[in-house]
Parts: sequence; structure tokens; C-alpha cells
Amino acid sequence: KFIFQMSGFYQIQNSIYSSFKTHDTLLSVGLNHTYCPHLGQEPTAEEAREEIYLLNSVSWPGPLIPGLPFQFSSDPARSYFVIRGPAEQHVGSQLVVDVHILNFLGKTKKHGGDFLLARLHSPELGAGVVGQVHDHQDGNYTVLFPLLWEGVVKVEVTMVHPSEAVVVLKRLRERQSDRVFFKSLFRSGSLSQTTVCNLCLPNTKKPLCNYTDPHTGEPWYCYKPKKLGCDTRISHSKGGYKKKLLTAYESQFFQSRVNIKVPIHSSGMDNVTVLPAENGKNKMESNKFIPSGYYYQDSWRPLGGTVMLQFNDSSAITECLKGKIVHMFGDSTVRQWFEYLHAFVPELKQINLYTPRNTGPYMTVDSVHNILVTYHCHGPPIRFSPVYSPELHYIANELDGIRGGPNVVVLVSIWSHFSTFPVNVYIRRLRHIRRAVVQLLDREPSTLVVIRTPNLQKLDPEVSLFNSDWFSQQQDTVLRAMFREVNVRILDAWEMTLAHRLPQVLHPPTTIIKYMVELILSQVCPVEEKKEK
Repeated sequence: KFIFQMSGFYQIQNSIYSSFKTHDTLLSVGLNHTYCPHLGQEPTAEEAREEIYLLNSVSWPGPLIPGLPFQFSSDPARSYFVIRGPAEQHVGSQLVVDVHILNFLGKTKKHGGDFLLARLHSPELGAGVVGQVHDHQDGNYTVLFPLLWEGVVKVEVTMVHPSEAVVVLKRLRERQSDRVFFKSLFRSGSLSQTTVCNLCLPNTKKPLCNYTDPHTGEPWYCYKPKKLGCDTRISHSKGGYKKKLLTAYESQFFQSRVNIKVPIHSSGMDNVTVLPAENGKNKMESNKFIPSGYYYQDSWRPLGGTVMLQFNDSSAITECLKGKIVHMFGDSTVRQWFEYLHAFVPELKQINLYTPRNTGPYMTVDSVHNILVTYHCHGPPIRFSPVYSPELHYIANELDGIRGGPNVVVLVSIWSHFSTFPVNVYIRRLRHIRRAVVQLLDREPSTLVVIRTPNLQKLDPEVSLFNSDWFSQQQDTVLRAMFREVNVRILDAWEMTLAHRLPQVLHPPTTIIKYMVELILSQVCPVEEKKEK
């Protein structure tokens, strides 16, 4: 459900903050949850209050006694799950699964904090849905699955990281945020130099170039070239990834096929048979876990009001987008939507803007049907290489320049490039985007705004340190909370990648991109759902 509340940004803020009042006694998150706190615009008292609430909402339990031998850490191979209830259950009910985590010695863990994911699926039916994991913080977990279709359904539980690995990830995020570094090229005539850049640079005596955005206050700095001025910056690029981030002890918790995305097996049956709903009750009760959608017969079926339409030929997409302007802002996961439309709809002709393939900006048009689609990457931090410096635009500023209206669609995806930074950096960026979205909707309430969540991806020992699903899960929680009271549509890429049978990768395969685009188009050209008699 989407809450329609368009009476201004501060009313929305007040609505959000009022729900925080019961949290006055929460411990202020102070360990090292600030990253260069002297940089950026000073948050208001209400914004600071919200930030504390959000940081506490993504706090994560860990081992009671850190530094224990590896054998005491969580072992997915020895851990197991048990399905509660009978072997036959009914549509509309809820499947409950208990997960028990054991260490490498075969002993039950006494604390929580393991990062688990779960899905329920029927491969032969092309069906799948995510489960909701509850951590009891004693080595035991409960997973809740909605039973949405008839047939044999199989439970799948995965340990993404043991709790001991999450402790390491938290340390890296808070204390080594520069493990991805950036560069800028400066040039004037025949003289050129490259220097290191970031949101915050070590406190040295080297002079800095300050590229803080004057409107949003988003900070960005580069070391000043010795012989060139700060106004000679030509481009931005990813510098690279730092190595040797872990101690030998910490490395034990990041082993492929040992404790990174390893399945946990059942101690008994791993499936149940789902029968038709009892007494015609085929709807989930409000007190049960309700996902954003599920797959059935190889089609995404959203829950919560949107009627999913299929756009299997380009003419249907053209008809839907006729007279529309579609603006896409963000990282490469939203760029995939642009690339899909350009490849699938021959009427859309891309304008050559002579920009790099990966960075854009892009523009494609259909002059016959009056369709314009654009893509622009978000401002730093961004790991694209290279980005022409004048093209480093912040999404909030871009939104401020959009008039909006019933013919305008705005699509936003921003998450992956923030995974190495503390959560408060991401909160600050979303705060600026949210403010701009609310102002856009105040100007033109009929504007459709879609915010994409993070998605799961393939992990190995190195990727885990920079782009772990655990980082993405934290961002996912924050993003949903910050836009909960805003009239936007949340595209649940997290569930769409977890519930599907295809491998999880940073850039979801075309099959899933098709579902995402069709979901967006179903909101651009909605069809009212038939009311039940």
C-alpha cells in the first residue's frame, strides 16, 4: 500500500518523526557511525532524531565474546532446519520453519547475528516467494512463509554470512570506508595530473580541492594537483580496491563453499504439499508476513494492489509510453531498464551524445509517438570509469529541475556505490533525494516516482568485503523506512531476485529485468483490479 500524503515535506517529516517518540531511550548510536561528521550540511534536530532511529533499526547482534577460535563460529553444513506442522497445509496459511545454528564442533550456538536468507519455491510451477527471518539471538531462528499456491513447495535456507563475518563487515564499513578509492584527472594544456578523491580524505597537510555540492551540501574532495588549479578537473573515475583488509583470523570467516552463501539443509522433510484453501479462505491474514509479491508460472505477481500486465511485444510498450517522458537516475541497475527498453522497442532511437558506454548520460526518443527516455548516473561516490566532471550530477538537483505531471515518470536506483560507507552517509543522500521528491510531488502530484531497492548478488571472499548482501540489506531497510510516508512506488528488487530461481548477480538477468519493466509499465498504465463479489 502506498500512502498518499502530498501536503508538503515537513508534514511528511512530522509523520515519520512522530513514530520515533517512543524511542527516546534508545542508546544513541555512537561507536563510529559518523563518517567525517564535520562535512556536509548540519542536519536539523528532527533529521538527527530520524538518523538515530534508522541506525538503531539496522543495528545487528553479534557474538557475546569476540575473538573465539574459528571452530566456535557458525557452520552451515552442521546447522539444520525443521518444518513445523503437518506434511499437508493449505493456501492462505503460513508455513513456519525453525532454523538451528551449530558451530564446527557440532554444538548449538548461544547467540544470533547470522545473516540468513530463505525462499519457498516450486520449480516445476515456476513459483517462488521469500521468507521472513526472525533472529531469536540464541542460535535459533524462525522463518515465516506465506502459502500462496497449490502443489509441492520446497524450503530453501541459506547462510550468507556467519555472525562472526558480520562483525568484520561492520568494522570495515565504519573504519575502512576508503577501501574503494577514487581518482580525478586534472589537465591544462599539455600538463596533466591524477589525484585521489573521496567523500573524506585523511587529515594531512596536502591542500584539498573542495567540490562539495552547494545545493545539497554533499561533500566531495580531491587532493589538489601540485601544478594545476582545482578548476582544471576533467574527469572522475574509480581508483581501485584496497587489498589485505583482513587478518588471517578474520579471513577464516570468508570462505567460498564453507561459510559464504552456503545452504542449510533440513534434518527431515524439506517440503510440504499445499492444498486448496480451507473454506474458500485464500487470502493472507493481516497479522502474517505478506511479501511484496511472488512468482507463479514464471510471472511476477505483485501483492498490494498493482495489477501486473504483460508487455510481450514492443507495440504494447509504445502504446503505454505514448506521450510520456521517462527519467532514470542512479547506478547501473537502473541503467539496465534503459538498455532493455532501447533493445526491445525498435521505435526508440538512441541519440548519440558521445558519452562513455557505461556512464552516459543516455537519451532515446520516439518522435512519432512522442516518447522521451533519459538516463543519468548519480553523483559521487560512483565507481564508474570515467565520468566527465560536468556530468557528476546529484539526483536531488536533477529532480529540482523536473516540472513533473501526469506524463512524467521518474525512476531512481541508488545503493550499490554506497556499500563501503557507513549507513549515515547513505541516509544523508536519501534525505536529499526524498526532500526533492516531495517537492516534485507538491508541484505535480500526478508524477509517478518509482524507487528501486537493492538486490542480491553473487559473493566470494573478495566481493563480500565491498558489496556484501549484508550491506545491501541494511540499505534496503533504511530506504524503505525513509520513503514509507511518501507517495512513491517501491520496486522490490530484493524480493524479485531472492524469490527467483536464477542465480543472484549484481546486474539481474534479462528475465528479471523484463518483470521489473513490466511492473513499472503496469503502474504507468494501470488497470483497475476487478472487485470480488
